[in-house]
Amino acid sequence: MRRSADVGARALNAGGLVVHPTDTLLALAARALDPAAVHRLVAAKGRPSSRPLSVAVSSVEELERWATLEPAARRFVRAELPGPFTVLLRPSAEARRTLAAEVAAGSTIGLRVPDHPLARELARRVGPTVATSANRSGSAPARTLAEAKRAFGGLVSAYLAEPPSPSGVPSALVDLTGPSPRQVPRS
Repeated sequence: MRRSADVGARALNAGGLVVHPTDTLLALAARALDPAAVHRLVAAKGRPSSRPLSVAVSSVEELERWATLEPAARRFVRAELPGPFTVLLRPSAEARRTLAAEVAAGSTIGLRVPDHPLARELARRVGPTVATSANRSGSAPARTLAEAKRAFGGLVSAYLAEPPSPSGVPSALVDLTGPSPRQVPRS
C-alpha cells in the first residue's frame, strides 16, 4: 500500500485528481483544501456545481474537526465509522473557512471515514479529500480501473489499485443534524 499512497499523495498535493478504491465504490478524489483541484473534479465529472460533494477524512477524530456534532451524532459516528456511510453534519467554522466552497458552503457537509486503508491513508497524508464516485455525471459508477480510465483518461493523474476491492454499493446517506440519525434517500 505504501507505493500507492506515495503516488496518490504526490498527485493530490500537486493539484491532480486520483481514482482510488474505497470500501463502497471507486472514488474520484481531489484535495478538499485546493479549490482549483475541486473545480477540476467537478468539470471532469460534468457534474452540476450545485450538487454537493462529500469529503473523506482519515478518522472519526478528524471528522470532528470539520463538523459540529451533537451527542447523538457523536454516538453514531463513533459506533459506525469507519464504514459505508456518508454523514450529513453542520460544517465547523474551520470547514467554512478552509474547505472548497463546493463542500462547505451550505448548511450541511457530507463526511465519510471510508473503511479502506488506502482511502484513509491518502486523507491522512494530504488532509481531507473530496471523494465522489468515479464516473461521469449521469453514468453508472466505474466498477474497475479500466472503466474509470475510459471515463476520465488523462484528466486523472493517478489510478490506484489496492485491496480490498470496493463492495460496489454506494454509501448510505445519514442525516445527523437532528435529534436522531435519519437515513436519507440519494437523489
